[in-house]
Amino acid sequence: MIPEASPATPAVWLPPLLIVLVSAALEFGGITVSEALRYDRTAVDGGQWWRLLTCNFVHLGWWHWLLNALSIGLLVLLCPERASASSWLGRLIVIGVGMSLCLHGFTPRLSYYVGLSGLVYGLFALGFVRQIVAGDRFAIACLAFIAARIVWELIIGAPASEVELIGGAVVAESHLYGVFSAIAYGIATGLFRRPPAASTAP
Repeated sequence: MIPEASPATPAVWLPPLLIVLVSAALEFGGITVSEALRYDRTAVDGGQWWRLLTCNFVHLGWWHWLLNALSIGLLVLLCPERASASSWLGRLIVIGVGMSLCLHGFTPRLSYYVGLSGLVYGLFALGFVRQIVAGDRFAIACLAFIAARIVWELIIGAPASEVELIGGAVVAESHLYGVFSAIAYGIATGLFRRPPAASTAP
């Protein structure tokens, strides 16, 4: 791991916890809130651009929300980071909107989309690539697993049990586009630069 924080540091949990709490609060709004904030191709074409971001924070139901909340918890455990509020906001906007724009442009069959998973996949990719650059070999295996899972979902599809649990189809393209958006963000912001070597006393 990048030695800038650890899962035991309370500060690294605050932004992810806020994401979970916001999405939980929206889930209490039920189908009315979900339909108002979800990605809707026709609505986006009509100028409702906010849906490109808000769709990430509404879900198909509580099981869908729970799976994504657990994924965020795993993100903090594997990729702990003490980042500023502005950095977190930038990531959420760029990865979330970037993923949705890719869905809009490259997945024309898709009419609706909700969920944090595309954003979370991107955040995982962001964390693992940073760790790889810092010399963490375990992160290579983690990133390879994510890549393999995306390929599996695109070719074979998600397990039927998962589809039944969340109450809808898994949009594997959102995971792929989330990773692409995260990589673009990391390159553009210099997050993937190798950290300076620690100086040693003479």
